[in-house]
Amino acid sequence: MESEIRKKIIGIIERDARLNAGEIAAMLGLDAEETASEIRAMEKEGIICGYHAFVNWDKTDDDKISALIELKVTPQRGNGFDRIAEKIYQYPEVESLYLMSGGYDFTVILKRATMKEIAAFVSSKLAVIDEVQSTATHIVLVRYKDHGTSFIEPRRDMRMVVTP
Repeated sequence: MESEIRKKIIGIIERDARLNAGEIAAMLGLDAEETASEIRAMEKEGIICGYHAFVNWDKTDDDKISALIELKVTPQRGNGFDRIAEKIYQYPEVESLYLMSGGYDFTVILKRATMKEIAAFVSSKLAVIDEVQSTATHIVLVRYKDHGTSFIEPRRDMRMVVTP
């Protein structure tokens, strides 16, 4: 299939991973088996890396929080940032890890955890890595929008209607 069709399939899956190949094919006017084959090929090539449920944890009784940690590091000669990144992303607590431009080198996003677990992770696992110069930990207070999904209910206008 041509690249444009792949982009359309990926776009649909990214918005709703629950759709099956037949539904995606119908949306794009394609053959269901050909679409399923293309999806399998993209999974095998590592283009489609997984399927995830997107949860609004604020509507559950879960008290864990999300944290974003910025790291300044000293890159190693010959290895750059890759070897440091490998040390960090192997921790099961790490949800995401990004090499960044700007004031910090890495951004680490932790899986939902308690404040005590976050503090222990930063002090006993991140801060002790030789190349880490400093950390800055940020706690998510309110999640307004994530992965294109708004978490805030639209406000209703409670003013009285006035007519002349």
